[in-house]
Amino acid sequence: MRIRSDYEVFTEAVQWAARNIASNPAKPILGGILLQASSDGTLKLSSHDPEIGAEVEISVVTEEEGTCVVNGKLLAQYAKALPHKEIILDSTSGLLEISCGTSKLSMGILPEEDYPKKPEMPSLAGTVDGALWQEAVAQVAPAASNDDTLPLLVSICIEIDGSNISLLATDRYRLAVRELEWEPKDSNIKARILVRGSRLLDVTKSFTSVGKVEIFTDQDSNMIGFHVGGRYNTIRLFDGEYPEVRSLFPQENKDFVSFNTKDMLSAIARASLVTEKNDSLKLDFSNNQVELGAGNTASNTSTNEILNANIHGEDITLAFSPQYLRDALKSINSDWARIYYTIPSKPAVIVAQNGEDGDTNEVFRLLQMPVRIYN
Repeated sequence: MRIRSDYEVFTEAVQWAARNIASNPAKPILGGILLQASSDGTLKLSSHDPEIGAEVEISVVTEEEGTCVVNGKLLAQYAKALPHKEIILDSTSGLLEISCGTSKLSMGILPEEDYPKKPEMPSLAGTVDGALWQEAVAQVAPAASNDDTLPLLVSICIEIDGSNISLLATDRYRLAVRELEWEPKDSNIKARILVRGSRLLDVTKSFTSVGKVEIFTDQDSNMIGFHVGGRYNTIRLFDGEYPEVRSLFPQENKDFVSFNTKDMLSAIARASLVTEKNDSLKLDFSNNQVELGAGNTASNTSTNEILNANIHGEDITLAFSPQYLRDALKSINSDWARIYYTIPSKPAVIVAQNGEDGDTNEVFRLLQMPVRIYN
């Protein structure tokens, strides 16, 4: 293989393809990146293992076609450090020789026969607006568990019903649901699939385009695939039945309080300075105000702050994890937030509100378990 490539094009491609390679792979071959140069002037860069895969194709000048596998992290780091000049890759000597101006590097080639087989891409299921998909995944991902002993709960459940998609995630303390529309290839499609939340978030963040994203999934595959801007990703699905969590939301929302999201987030940030990991943030809603209180008995520190709020219902005192409440308010992507409540021991529902006196936008809902208050 011998090719010549533009610096920016190659460097961006190799950085993207190498981003999911583990820092300390179980086997050296799993840290590799596969380069495939074709006579039609294209170079494919791909990294994959049995769990996740990435592939990107760029235009190059092919002087000799061929393939090789090399250490992906090293290739990405070295390419980024090169001068902004044409890059030449040549593996005809048995090593991968990289030349750029006066800079040269020789890399050992890994045995291609040991490299994992590329995951098969499922059938095209439909397309979704890229910006909408990025927003939806970012909203629900924080609610997924990070406890690997609970494989179902570290996943995001993707429910497909015709032209509607629902994303669901829960760690038992909070439950996030986001609804959105897409353009399915089959208008009668129905599916319920589980994807590791952290991987789906990483893949979604890597989309460089906010145009249409193609989603690949079918009943015969244990993978889900994405294609946008000439870049392909695959993620292995989890087996199992996701719990029926929608019934956890209250049948009726009556009492609620609304407030400015930015003001509340700023107050939470200040309160968090005096709390430890397992401390709670107390919210006392009364007289169209919310009084925030937090403290740590070990260090004898505390904080107290009052914000304006609009209360529609009985006065109430609730307590939440500061981090969970912060995640929820950041996720709604709204200047105003509304919290529906019943009693201090029951879950609250957090949604976006359109302005101080507007209606709610409930395409995204988050059910938050309160912390028990001990008097």
